Order: sequence, then C-alpha cells, then structure tokens
Amino acid sequence: MSGWNNITLNLLSRDVEGITELSYTDETKKENAYGAGKYPVGRGEGNYEAQASITLYKEEINAIKAALPPGSRLQDILPFDVNVQYEGKDGSILKDRIRNAEFMTDGVEVKNNDGTISIKVDLIVSHIEWNVI
Repeated sequence: MSGWNNITLNLLSRDVEGITELSYTDETKKENAYGAGKYPVGRGEGNYEAQASITLYKEEINAIKAALPPGSRLQDILPFDVNVQYEGKDGSILKDRIRNAEFMTDGVEVKNNDGTISIKVDLIVSHIEWNVI
C-alpha cells in the first residue's frame, strides 16, 4: 500500500520536497448511442481531457522563480513533464508522467495563525501517462 510518504515528485528536473498536495486526473467523454429499441446499440467517444494541480510551500515557489529571468512569471515557463513515483511496501515502483505541463496560476493566500504558506497552482497538461517505465 502506498501513502504520502512513499511519493516522489520530480518537477523541472528536481525532486520537490516542499509539496503538500498533488492532484491529477484524466477523462475521456463517452456516451451511449441509441438506435432501435430502448438499449444502446453502441458507444460514442469524445475528447480526452487531463487536469492537474500541485500545492507547494512558498519557499518552493520562490526557488522556482529564482531560477527564472528577472520579471518572469511561473506562467512563462515552457512546457515540462512532471514525474510521480510511488514506492510500495514491497519495494515495487509505480511511475506516472504528467505530460507537457504549464503553470496556469500564481498567487498567495495567507491568513492569521498560518504556520506555513502553501500555494495551490493549477496546471494545464496535454495528457497523463499511467504506469510508465
């Protein structure tokens, strides 16, 4: 069984330690096709869509920004892959790859009594490769 402690995330060629949340999903639109009778006679398939977001500590965001040219934004970074690795208790490794990611948002939200500052950043991605080698 894998848990949060068994995940390694590699973003922009480095393993990220200052991450508190990761979310990624993909979906293919599907619908039943009807003909004669009340039951579907087939199924139509629509577009594929993938979504992803990460929540990073402010210090991690600052480190990414420090590597950018002055005046650049997270949204200016060229597309990159995000590699996620899960290690099972038996030592097995499962890897997913979030392809052609780009930052869509940036900002800060902090309130009284927050001990840390975490920033959720939405990504636009082309697709997700599940269980890659």
